[in-house]
Amino acid sequence: MSLRLALFGQAPLAIACINRLQEAGHDVRVVYAPENGSKPDPLSIYARNLGIPVVQRQFFQYKDNSPVTAALNEYQAYTVDLNILASFTSFLPPEITNTPKHKSICYHPSLLPKYRGGHALQWQIIDAVVETGVSIFMPDTGVDTGLIVVQKSGVKISPIDTAGSLFFDKLLPLGADAIIEAVTALDTGTARFIKQDDTEATFHRLINEHDATIDLKAPAAKVDQLIRGCDPQPGAHLQYRDALLKLYDVSLLGPSNQPPGVIIAIHDGAMVLALNGGSLRIGRVRSDNGKEPASEFLKRHDLEVGTQLIENNH
Repeated sequence: MSLRLALFGQAPLAIACINRLQEAGHDVRVVYAPENGSKPDPLSIYARNLGIPVVQRQFFQYKDNSPVTAALNEYQAYTVDLNILASFTSFLPPEITNTPKHKSICYHPSLLPKYRGGHALQWQIIDAVVETGVSIFMPDTGVDTGLIVVQKSGVKISPIDTAGSLFFDKLLPLGADAIIEAVTALDTGTARFIKQDDTEATFHRLINEHDATIDLKAPAAKVDQLIRGCDPQPGAHLQYRDALLKLYDVSLLGPSNQPPGVIIAIHDGAMVLALNGGSLRIGRVRSDNGKEPASEFLKRHDLEVGTQLIENNH
């Protein structure tokens, strides 16, 4: 059998799905991609090169959840059997999610009902979760609360994983597999829908500036988890003079005899910072000069081994 599909998402997960859906005989009728930024959106380019119609729209509903008429009319013209939401960040009204024969399925990078919310990847690393997976569920009016169609577990979160590596190296390929499996199950009538156990649910908000603020006096492991969880987005930060100093590419090292916040080494483009119960190698930072090797930032600001990186950090 073959399904007519609307694919809502962003690169690279949506791109990973397109060819596999077509190879399975499905008709990807339209791709909804993000609006262009300073460069054309890569998903839109990829789909257009395959001859698939592309819609780039940010808003589909008003604040009262009623549909934007132009968006709804545009969508209804494609007459699809199933919507696939693959790393899609806009809100869709029920008139879109519930219209197709098989309604909609949505990718989520956690084992629902744990870690509902838009920054599930980040919070799992921040909270030192050791194993995760992906869920494909049918969206309803709640936040990540719908019936689960496919769930794949057993993904280890390593002590050096960042939000970026966890997604790109592990949960993206597994997510593509899970989406294809869910589409096949719906197409063949073999899907088994599992209700989420709300008594086991956890919800985590989007990480705000306060959440991403680094306390250099906190235990070294906590600092390491926060930075890795926010790498690359939104970036965990210190306040340096009048600007945020975001830290990336970190690894936890053994303890030093210096107080937290003291620069104890500079080598191979990185700096090593003393922490509470450990020390941290920091490869790259972002502040007043874009993202750069940590050693370049230190050089420009005349910071040397033995000096405090940040005064009066709380």
